Amino acid sequence: MSDLRTLPGDWLQYYQELLRTWTRRTGSRQDAEDATHDVLAMALEGKLKTSPVHPKGFLHRCVRNRLTDQHRRGNILDTLPLHHLHEDDQPAVDDPDSHIRHTQLLDSLTEALAELPLKCRQVFIWQKLEGYSQEEIAKRLDISVNMVQKYMIRALHHLRDRLQDYSPY
Repeated sequence: MSDLRTLPGDWLQYYQELLRTWTRRTGSRQDAEDATHDVLAMALEGKLKTSPVHPKGFLHRCVRNRLTDQHRRGNILDTLPLHHLHEDDQPAVDDPDSHIRHTQLLDSLTEALAELPLKCRQVFIWQKLEGYSQEEIAKRLDISVNMVQKYMIRALHHLRDRLQDYSPY
């Protein structure tokens, strides 16, 4: 069994083993399910462009890599629950103008992003909003990491200039 597209007959066997192993190793059944499902779906759709000698070991490696990517992406995007924020940093729900200010800021941000060149805008969105690393972005756009950094600097300068009216400082 060297072609991963021949897996449907053994799919449940691999799925259960992968799920048990990676649930035990990560301590999170949900993360293990997500990663296992993603890898097996890619394998069954023929998106994994390889024919391994040992498909079971290959699938374990793929799930491990997927979990590593999820972990790294989670560390890039620091999140903090709203109730943990200091009172001054929380959005003013009681303020009747907060919705209008929020809408204006969002419209201005959308306009400012639209003014950027396509690759510059894409770099900003992928890194700041979707949490991709500069190396991942460089690979996806087929450009150097140095160019990704230049695009990001350009985007940040442009947004800072265009949105300075919204800054409290």
